[in-house]
Amino acid sequence: MSGVAVTWLGHATVLLELAGTRLLTDSLLRGRVAHLRRRVPPPAPPGRLDAVLVSHLHRDHLDLPSLRGLDAGVVIVPRGGARVVRGLSHEIVELAAGDELAVRGVSVRAVEALHDGRRSPVGRPADTIGFIVAQSLRIYFAGDTELFDAMAGFAPLDVALLPVAGWGPRLGPGHMDAEQAAAAAALLRPDLAVPIHWGTLAAPALRRGDPDEPPRRFRARCAVLAPTTRVELLRPGESLALA
Repeated sequence: MSGVAVTWLGHATVLLELAGTRLLTDSLLRGRVAHLRRRVPPPAPPGRLDAVLVSHLHRDHLDLPSLRGLDAGVVIVPRGGARVVRGLSHEIVELAAGDELAVRGVSVRAVEALHDGRRSPVGRPADTIGFIVAQSLRIYFAGDTELFDAMAGFAPLDVALLPVAGWGPRLGPGHMDAEQAAAAAALLRPDLAVPIHWGTLAAPALRRGDPDEPPRRFRARCAVLAPTTRVELLRPGESLALA
C-alpha cells in the first residue's frame, strides 16, 4: 500500500498514514473533557491503528476514555507516563527524548519539548516529548511546547505539525502562540507546516474570540519569518495527501 496522508481530527489529534502504517497522536475523540467542550462534532473512530503517540499526560492530550476505545497495537507515552495508562489492554512503551522505536517500518523518535508534563499541577513528574516520524517523509509533531533554539536540530523536515493556540483567551508557559509557532517554523525549515491545537475546544464560561484567527495569523507570520515553508490550514476531519 502506498501513500502518505495527514488528517487533523481536532486539537492535537492527528492521524498519520504512511504507506499502510497508521499512527494517531494525542487522541482526544470525545465531545468533552473536564470543563472543555468541542466546538465541532467528535470525529468518527479512526479504525485500526499501529500505534498511538502521546506527547504528555494532560487530559486534553492523554484522554483515557478515548484511548480505551481505540484498536491500537501499541501506545507510546513519555517517560513517567506508563503508570497513568497501566489499566489499558494495549501494549505500553515509554520513550524519553532521544529514544527511537520502529513501528511497522516507520521510525518513531521522541524529541525534546518544553512543557510541564505532569498529569495534574501537583502530580508526579513526567516528561513531555514531541515526535519525529520518518519513513519516506519526515514529519514532526510538536505536541505542546515552548519555542526553543534546539528545534533547529530537528531539520530537515518535510512536514511540521505545530500548535498555534489553546482553548482559552490566554496561553500559559509551555505553549506557542501563532507568532512563536511561525518562529519555530523558521528554525525547523519544513517544506510544509500545518497548524494544530486551535479552534477545537472551548470553556463555555470564558469569553470566546474568533477561533480562526490564530491559524490565519500563523500563515501570515510564516510568510515573513519562514517564506520557504508552505502553510496548509485544515479543518477538523480534513485530510491532506502528501505523497
